[in-house]
Amino acid sequence: MKYLSTTKAEAFIAQALHANQVPLADATLVAQLMIQSDLVGADGHGIFRLPAYIKRIRAGGINLSPNIQIEREQGATALINGDNALGHLVMNKAVDVAIEKVKQHSVCWVGSHYGNHSGAASVYVRKLAEQGYIGIYMAVGNANHMAPWGGIDLLLSTNPIAIAVPSGDKPIVLLDIATTVAAYGKVKLAAQKGESIPDTWMIDRQGQPITDPQKSSEGSLLPIGGYKGYGLAVMIGLLAGALNNAAVGKGTIDFNAHHDLITNTGQTIIAVDPSAFGDKEQFVARVIALVDDLKASSTLPGVNQIRVPGDGAARVMAERLSCGIPISSELQESLNNCAKECGITALDL
Repeated sequence: MKYLSTTKAEAFIAQALHANQVPLADATLVAQLMIQSDLVGADGHGIFRLPAYIKRIRAGGINLSPNIQIEREQGATALINGDNALGHLVMNKAVDVAIEKVKQHSVCWVGSHYGNHSGAASVYVRKLAEQGYIGIYMAVGNANHMAPWGGIDLLLSTNPIAIAVPSGDKPIVLLDIATTVAAYGKVKLAAQKGESIPDTWMIDRQGQPITDPQKSSEGSLLPIGGYKGYGLAVMIGLLAGALNNAAVGKGTIDFNAHHDLITNTGQTIIAVDPSAFGDKEQFVARVIALVDDLKASSTLPGVNQIRVPGDGAARVMAERLSCGIPISSELQESLNNCAKECGITALDL
């Protein structure tokens, strides 16, 4: 395994995007946000996605001169029209609007439509938590990979949810999960590496496990927690898709298969100021106390430590800021093929 520094990774992404007519400022911002996914270990959402983004840009599936704007606004709510821009730009705007509104109203709900894939959900709630706010994110995934509980028709996506809670100078308590056992990006990563996937990730149309990621199109991702995960995916679809007049259900476009079509991706950001409910420092102290109690609790035989949401991401971020982002030979080949198409210098690791 080879490693790529964040500085070089961001520069490579920005160059590739700019070579495909993305304005330099936008390309630079998207590169920074993409690498935030890699830094926390969400490898299926970071630089791995660059070739797919380039394909969409070249096919005309992305608006490179968007007018990202607030389409509707009422009190502590807003609906952003992403104008089919690169998804990272749309969500960055949504977070900016959320920060403005939470300062004014103590709580806000910002929805968006006509967006695109924007990387790991944690990237955006982390931006809120770093400023002392609680952040909640929900989205409709960019392709349907899950059938309703007991069914075989693919009508739901991985529909992620992320929640970040500030904890002072301690690591942010952050949950970022798909409503499926595994995000589809992990399946794509396994396929790229020629690896098998666990038999708990997918089933075929007869309900039998799929372990070959190359056969993923023949089956359905399984929801977390059985029917409960399915129910959660439905509700997120309604709140991030239907509520925002964005694609959901049969209207969802598979951005992996149709690079030229508008996906109308729907996403939602909720921000909460803890000081609206009492002293913020006391709240943070209660957060830290619970985390400490959880970590100090007794363990089952064979368990070395109790972890809380966000521990893994904090550890991986520290490692990758120091050592760089791991790049497999397969990913390097994919990125260098992309570089050749874009007319930029290949990665030399």
